[in-house]
Amino acid sequence: MNGTDREGGPGRGVNGTDREGGPGRGPSRADRDDGPHRADRDGAGRGSGPAAGALLIVGDVVTDIVARHRGPLAAGTDTAAAIRTLPGGAGANVACWAAHWGCAEVRLLGRVGADDVAWHERELEACGVRPLLVVDPQVPTGTVICLVDQGASAERTFLTDSGASLRLGPDDWSPALLDGVARLHLSGYLFFSEPSRALVSVALESARARGVPVSLDPASAGFLTELGVDRFLALAEGVDLLLPSRDEAVLLTGLPDPADAAAKLSRHVPLVVAKQGPDGALVARSGAVRAHVPAVPANPRDTTGAGDAFTGAFLAALLAGAEPEAAAAEGCRAGARAVERVGGRPAGARAR
Repeated sequence: MNGTDREGGPGRGVNGTDREGGPGRGPSRADRDDGPHRADRDGAGRGSGPAAGALLIVGDVVTDIVARHRGPLAAGTDTAAAIRTLPGGAGANVACWAAHWGCAEVRLLGRVGADDVAWHERELEACGVRPLLVVDPQVPTGTVICLVDQGASAERTFLTDSGASLRLGPDDWSPALLDGVARLHLSGYLFFSEPSRALVSVALESARARGVPVSLDPASAGFLTELGVDRFLALAEGVDLLLPSRDEAVLLTGLPDPADAAAKLSRHVPLVVAKQGPDGALVARSGAVRAHVPAVPANPRDTTGAGDAFTGAFLAALLAGAEPEAAAAEGCRAGARAVERVGGRPAGARAR
């Protein structure tokens, strides 16, 4: 799970057997409820033409328990809430939004527990994503409890048990995963456990060897603080595109102004697109902010996954040939649509 305004083992290879619904991709794009804002439907944000190749996302797949309440929690007693169980995870959400926004082939490498692998695979396929899920025989799928205040801003707080996703490691990686891939995208949650940091290292090495560009979403200001800024930036060396939230950009630079923070980060990473929540996005290159893309008005119900939606739509538009500024506009459109839904995924994700 991810948002633009967030403050917040054993087993090898990709599981491809015993899936309910079979190992193939989900419904075609024409069969999905894509809505009128698809980048490939209205032409917005497109450039010279689509890139030849898939988007491979490596990241977390978790189960979200979303509790929507109104007002402060009542300590020591009951607080009424509407509660739903939904598929989630920052990496998985980005993949679903990228497919929803017109990316022709999206693949997701993640790690889940044995009990609910079939459900997660079905939900990813229903969104048009090809799941490459490693089944952990010992640890269950991660779970995130999302407490969403139903006030005007629909802000949320996360309680996170990352579960099997923390055990995605180098033994789960193969350079062959990059066959036919035009871009590799890494969820920042990979940086927050030792096995996953080792996977990041080998994945970056494989991508460099093949000339595949790599993007990264830092994912969590809270976990970034625990890891340490210097360590994170060292691990991210070689990434060509960074997609931080406002809080993450400020944390990574120590600068209080989001524009200054984005500009500073772009001296280290060729392209920085800093998500600003209700203030849109900043596009920075070569030490300067080149564009401020305005947000799209929305009536928020749940801000869970707004940043994931932005990232997925941005990457889809970029792979379709859009310039970064136009791709950021697509990201803002997707983020606006995401906050008007409950959960972190586009239409098609179903409660369990």
